[in-house]
Amino acid sequence: MSAVQERVNPRAYSKLLAKIRPLVVKTEEENERMLAVIEQLMAKGANLKPEEGELLELLGKLVADFEEAYYQPTDAAPHEMLQELMSARGLEQKDLYDLFGSKGRASEAVSGKRSISKGQAKTLAEFFHVSADMFL
Repeated sequence: MSAVQERVNPRAYSKLLAKIRPLVVKTEEENERMLAVIEQLMAKGANLKPEEGELLELLGKLVADFEEAYYQPTDAAPHEMLQELMSARGLEQKDLYDLFGSKGRASEAVSGKRSISKGQAKTLAEFFHVSADMFL
């Protein structure tokens, strides 16, 4: 058992699960609902309770499993994958500047003029909750 699980209050976690009702994500609507909860939890930052941290990890896994299968076009180039994920979430290139470290790098990666590095792929994978292989 991890140190985090030991601090989780089972009663509080049960209430949180009952409120959120996490399920295996099978539709885009369910995915959007889970992403909205993930965003709310992430916005708490350091104020995240242990129970919320466990829920965040669970929801991240559910979303990642869905998105890995859902957003897995067979012959898409990495920048096309990135464009599709951005489109699905209503993101613009400027929303990725921090992930790439600069406006120029983000622009080149999104347009396909520059390949996505392994480090950037890992960062993007964490951000979008998908496999880093999608960007390599």
